[in-house]
Amino acid sequence: MPPVRAAKNKKPPPEGFDDIEDTLLSYANKMRDAQSASTEGKKKHETLWPIFQISHARSRYVYDLYYTREAISKQLYDWLLKNGYADANLVAKWKKQGYEKLCCLRCVQTKETNFGGSCICRVPKASLRAKEGEDDTGGGGVQCVNCGCRGCASSD
Repeated sequence: MPPVRAAKNKKPPPEGFDDIEDTLLSYANKMRDAQSASTEGKKKHETLWPIFQISHARSRYVYDLYYTREAISKQLYDWLLKNGYADANLVAKWKKQGYEKLCCLRCVQTKETNFGGSCICRVPKASLRAKEGEDDTGGGGVQCVNCGCRGCASSD
């Protein structure tokens, strides 16, 4: 069996990482707690919802730091994406028009659904009310099976 090699090109984080390290560490702790939480009394698909939500929040934090607040450098942003502190594919979707509030990538994959369409959380709440004939209840409490989202359409 070949020996296990250590990563030779392990670069230290760029300048500015110390400022956001505490927040990223708190997200890591929340993720660890969510992964080790008891699944007793939950449905099979509900056990992953907290993990998706924490991953979304951490990726959104990095995205907002770079694009909205311009608080971190391009080098630090690229390093964070490369080292898994944010989901690069999700961030790429957020940059496209109509996907600014996307909750997870599984909701836009048409192969994941029964009829080859979008997830229920991608349908605007106004359209859900009009179709179902409901009052002003915000979509009737419809939740995505994949991630637990209650609506991530950009028109909401």
